[in-house]
Amino acid sequence: MAILVDADTRLVVQGLTGREGRFHALRNREYGTNLVAGVTPGKAGQDVEGVPVFNTVAAAVAETGANTSLIFVPARFAVDALYEAVDAGVGTVVLITENIPVLDMTRAYNYVRAKGVALVGPNCPGVISPGKANVGIIPGEITHPGPVGLVSRSGTLTYQVMYEMAEAGVGQTTAVGIGGDPVVGSSFIDVLARFEADPETEAVVMIGEIGGDEEEQAARFVADSMSKPVVAYIAGFEAPPGKRMGHAGAIISGSSGTAKAKAEALEAAGVQVGRNPTEAAELAVARVKG
Repeated sequence: MAILVDADTRLVVQGLTGREGRFHALRNREYGTNLVAGVTPGKAGQDVEGVPVFNTVAAAVAETGANTSLIFVPARFAVDALYEAVDAGVGTVVLITENIPVLDMTRAYNYVRAKGVALVGPNCPGVISPGKANVGIIPGEITHPGPVGLVSRSGTLTYQVMYEMAEAGVGQTTAVGIGGDPVVGSSFIDVLARFEADPETEAVVMIGEIGGDEEEQAARFVADSMSKPVVAYIAGFEAPPGKRMGHAGAIISGSSGTAKAKAEALEAAGVQVGRNPTEAAELAVARVKG
């Protein structure tokens, strides 16, 4: 099995006719994802290398049976695109766009949750279930199918850990980049719960970073609700207080939100925490190889 995306995924790309949307959508199709439609208002009837384009997500869903949306829409239009996908009835939305205002995402988050739609992002690399489907911008060539689930706030570190594990001969059931913004559609806990319920996932790698308390909440969830081993890496052990480090959500104040505090919370919950990405990958490999 896999979580969120798999061989049954029927993908519609909102913004397919734009440069980024076209490039990554066709890469997803080349990987093996079932790309069935694109949406760009005013361009219905056109196609992108054989992929039909519709004016609305509702029309794309009605004509093609699309069940998952990938959004490559500029920030000022992205939340409206998200509402449109949710109202059209897709079950999963991957929102790649960055720089969406926090207040807009807060409102959208509550709307999406009420509809029961799985949202990944914004400001994320997407989701890949190796050998089954790739929905986003994750380079599929650096991973392969395996027994480890991966969930991360960092796209780049996701790639590094996937690569390190592949070099050791261990792949993933699914890798989920949840994004580094202050408000994202899926939390660590949401994804950990899916991996816990997935019979093919034997262990989980969690990649966090400074800022917020998502990792501390995840630690409590692991202690209370996870039967599978979890290993982790927290980026930012050397981050200075008060300085934003990359992502909008990656900022610490005083002793709150530090990598040290997050690592201690996770270790207290029984999670092994690597002090660099390579060590985290090695810990995950050891968990499944024994």
